[in-house]
Amino acid sequence: MLFWSQGATLVMPFASLELMAVGLAFVVYARHATDGERISLQEGQLVVEWESAGKLERAEFQRDWVRVEPRAGDGSLIELSGRGRTIQVGRFIRPELRPLLAREIRLALRAA
Repeated sequence: MLFWSQGATLVMPFASLELMAVGLAFVVYARHATDGERISLQEGQLVVEWESAGKLERAEFQRDWVRVEPRAGDGSLIELSGRGRTIQVGRFIRPELRPLLAREIRLALRAA
């Protein structure tokens, strides 16, 4: 109010606009703060659950029918496919670690 009384009438509207922009940024961040993927073996099935912006999705593959791609270390997303369904995983890890994740999934599928 001090600035308003001294003639700077646009300070308060712009300060309010800035606070609304910061509030909106927090809302957008909060929507994606819990995003992630979970990959597990349960009762002979490879179960993949991923959450994005509060929406939870789940895919299940028979352990014996899952194909894990790519085999090369190019850092692309890992493609899991089986029985007509294909999904991609590995969005939340660094590209150079994706081949390691693919190898761990393959080893877990063989060992189970």
